[in-house]
Amino acid sequence: MVYDLFHVVAKYGREVIDRVRVDEANRLRADKPARRVVKTSRWLLLRNRENVPADKIVQLDELLAANKALLTGYLLKDDLKQLWRYRSRAWAKKAWLSWSRRAMGSGLPPLQHFARCLEPYLPGILAHCRWPLGTNLLEGINNRIKVIKRTAYGFRDDAYFFLKIRAAFPGNG
Repeated sequence: MVYDLFHVVAKYGREVIDRVRVDEANRLRADKPARRVVKTSRWLLLRNRENVPADKIVQLDELLAANKALLTGYLLKDDLKQLWRYRSRAWAKKAWLSWSRRAMGSGLPPLQHFARCLEPYLPGILAHCRWPLGTNLLEGINNRIKVIKRTAYGFRDDAYFFLKIRAAFPGNG
């Protein structure tokens, strides 16, 4: 199936934000009210700022102003999303290096681990500049390959299966 890099990066990003939130909640064990605020902020932190309900914007701003680790994670999450908007490989690589340097210098182990985990995916991220495939197109391709696989029951070799896939998508070399 077609490899959907965007979903992998988004999944890792959600896990990082959640890990930072849990670590901060654990750090605030002695301060029960502050701990409760951090513990109940999961969905608020996972949302993109433009999708936060108007009545929750102030709550998000106060939470981020009160907790440096959450602010750092949240801002770096938003900055990483900008990588998908570049159409120049050189500019995307420059942005990646800047983001990676800030993530490694953040002092947050989950964020540092995330940056190290993303490093092998960098060629795929940079390839997105030239071939910006959206997730809707990738999901359609994946679904079509699944259908071919179901109807391919009984094919004797993988080479024929891949020929069928290539035939389903003419013009893609």
